[in-house]
Amino acid sequence: MKTIVTTFALFLLAFTTHAAIPPSWTRAVEPVHIAGPIYYVGTEELGAYLIAGDEGLILLDVPLDTNAELVLRNVRTLGFDPKQIRILLNSHAHLDHIGGFARVQKETGAKIYLSAKDAALAARGGKNDFAFGDTILYPPVKADHIVRDGDTIRLGNLTMTALLTPGHTQGCTTWRTTIKDHGKPLDVVFLCSVTAPGYTLVNNEKYPTIFADYRASFTRLRRLDPDIFLANHAAFFDLADKRANKKPFIARGEFRTYLDEAWKELEAQEAKQRAKK
Repeated sequence: MKTIVTTFALFLLAFTTHAAIPPSWTRAVEPVHIAGPIYYVGTEELGAYLIAGDEGLILLDVPLDTNAELVLRNVRTLGFDPKQIRILLNSHAHLDHIGGFARVQKETGAKIYLSAKDAALAARGGKNDFAFGDTILYPPVKADHIVRDGDTIRLGNLTMTALLTPGHTQGCTTWRTTIKDHGKPLDVVFLCSVTAPGYTLVNNEKYPTIFADYRASFTRLRRLDPDIFLANHAAFFDLADKRANKKPFIARGEFRTYLDEAWKELEAQEAKQRAKK
C-alpha cells in the first residue's frame, strides 16, 4: 500500500507543476458493479460512484471537467438515465474529484451537497487552495446544501452519512452507507483522501491545524471496519487488481491495512519536516 500512496503523491505533484495529466486519470474503463446498488463509473484511476435507489440516483464525485461525459456515458452503459441523478456528493473539492460537477449538474439538474469548507473552495473553482494556490482550477460550482459532520443524506431507500475527515482539504468528507447485497447487509466506506502530496505539515501558516486534523481523522477512521472499502482513487483500494483477477470487493480488514500504511507515510513526512525546522 505504501507505493500506492507515494504514486498518488507523485501524480498530483506532477500535475500541479504543469506536467501532463497522468493518462490513467482520463483513460476510460468499463463501469463495474461493486455490490448492491453501488457501481464504479469513473476512469481508470479517478473514482466516481453511482448509487441507484428507488427514487433516483446519487453520484459521488465527478473527476475532471473533461471526464464528465465519460462518467455519464458509463451511467448510460449500465442502463440508467443520467437525468435521474438527483444528488451530487463529493469527497473533496480538488479538480480531480469535483472538476466535472458543473457540467453534470447542468445536464442533470442534480443538487450539490458539500461540506462548508469545501463549498467555499468549490465556489472559487479551486482558487486560493491552502496547498496549491491557484494551480489546480476547475469550473466553479455552488453548493445547494451544506453538509455537516454526521448528516445523513436520504433519497428514497438510499442513505449516505457524512464523516468529516479534514486534512487533505479542510472539508474532506468520507461517506458511509449500509447496503443490502443478495439480502445481506454490508457496511461500505468511501474514503476521502488521507494523503498529503507536497503539503507543509509543520508550521503551516495557511492551515495551522493541518497535522492535528490529520491525526484526529485517522483516529476516527480507525474505528471503522467496513465490509467494503472504496475511495476516490482506484489505486487506494486496488481496483485494477480486483477487476483483472476477479477478487471480491467484500474484504474486511482491508481498510485498516490501508490506513496503517498511509499513517506511517504521513507520520514520516511530518517527522522529516520537523527535523529540518
